[in-house]
Amino acid sequence: MSNEGKFLVYCLEIYKSAKDLTGKQVSQLFTKYGIWEYIYSCFEALHTTGDKYIVGDIDLYIEARQADPA
Repeated sequence: MSNEGKFLVYCLEIYKSAKDLTGKQVSQLFTKYGIWEYIYSCFEALHTTGDKYIVGDIDLYIEARQADPA
């Protein structure tokens, strides 16, 4: 598995723990809001940050996508 792939799994796991969700719930959420692609595209910057930052960044991304009328 690539480093990016491992990081995607890592992000799913920390988000799951932080939000007390199941893996399936997080996977559906990440798919609905395009989080998989976002994390992959920002791998170089995100993998150098801490867990709290990653969870907060994902939350901000979801909030922005929810506000987007498209």
